[in-house]
Amino acid sequence: MPVYDYFCPSNNQKLEVWHSINENVTTWGQLCKLARCDVGETSEDTPVKRMISAPRVIIEMGISDLKSHGFSKLVKRDQGVYENLTATNDESRIVNINDHSTYPNFPDKLGD
Repeated sequence: MPVYDYFCPSNNQKLEVWHSINENVTTWGQLCKLARCDVGETSEDTPVKRMISAPRVIIEMGISDLKSHGFSKLVKRDQGVYENLTATNDESRIVNINDHSTYPNFPDKLGD
């Protein structure tokens, strides 16, 4: 379901809610019901306006993108054994939770 932003000019509040594209929200009472919040002192029949908002975009990042940004991606392969998909040349590709020498080099990846 899409996310919509609404503004109530009566109380100057902005709320973000999820609802079907076919649903028509026109009042503060309807909006508060969708947002699961109390109407407060504002009348339930107070009109609200749907705002135009930038679309929410999720960008997929590949392994090389994660690696270049300093992230580590570990995939569980067995009990206590993980594959480090973003291992650098000096890191072990296989991470064993009982062997700290196989852990990713976090201090080098983390900055101030």
